[in-house]
Amino acid sequence: MFETRLQEVQDAVQIALDTAIARLPDGPLRDAIGYAAQGGKRLRAFLVLESAALFGIPQAAAMPAAAAVEALHAYSLVHDDMPCMDDDDLRRGQPTVHVKWDEATAVLAGDALQTLAFELCCDPALGPAERRIALVAALARASGAEGMVYGQALDIAAETAAQPLTLDEIIRLQAGKTGALIGFACEAGAILAGADRAPLAAYARAIGLAFQIADDILDVEGSEEAAGKRVGKDAEAGKATFVSLLGLDGAKQRAADLVAEADRALEPYGTKAQNLRDAAHFVIARKN
Repeated sequence: MFETRLQEVQDAVQIALDTAIARLPDGPLRDAIGYAAQGGKRLRAFLVLESAALFGIPQAAAMPAAAAVEALHAYSLVHDDMPCMDDDDLRRGQPTVHVKWDEATAVLAGDALQTLAFELCCDPALGPAERRIALVAALARASGAEGMVYGQALDIAAETAAQPLTLDEIIRLQAGKTGALIGFACEAGAILAGADRAPLAAYARAIGLAFQIADDILDVEGSEEAAGKRVGKDAEAGKATFVSLLGLDGAKQRAADLVAEADRALEPYGTKAQNLRDAAHFVIARKN
């Protein structure tokens, strides 16, 4: 059931992104934007649509927000892959944007995807203006210097730090770099409904951290073919990770505990939240 629903979301979100990108001026920049927006798990879009469904919001009325978070995520990957950041040449099994085109095109494609995300959050299909403004504000906080960008800055600083990060420091870093955007995705439905965001915020904190722990485990146990990107980079760089600090078994147990925590956070929604429960379990069982 979960896999079927996730595939439905992947297909629907790709159509929404392709439609939005097709309106842009033709040329190499649009080609690079469209390339960067292809594929991926679409977990963040799934979280948007399923959180909206908890409040009776139909998929069509939440789709622009789902496409927005994926556009924002795609921008972050384009920039993160560049030589000045993580310097990766493979993403989702394909050459990264700066490899396929050039660094200038990658910067501009990322910039355009970021602004497209905020344009999508202004779509009238999402409801009254005050709800759309709240959505834009939440995405800005999650993706900017309080959230994802802040986490990335901490990650870059850690590369040249005199001492490896402590566990608490890694948690703070990942709460920004990975967790903040997942938090927006989980809370989007409550924002659109004008409802209490607290239960979904608690769920998001748990699965956001579990997601990063799973990434650290995949960097040790995963294959490049399955992951669609280079693995083993953290160990090569001598970076402190959840695995290096907790051990492989300890990291797996911490991830499992976080999934149980996520399950508890969804109790107020009863059976309506089953897809979100399944998503939490997917986060630590995935292979890419």
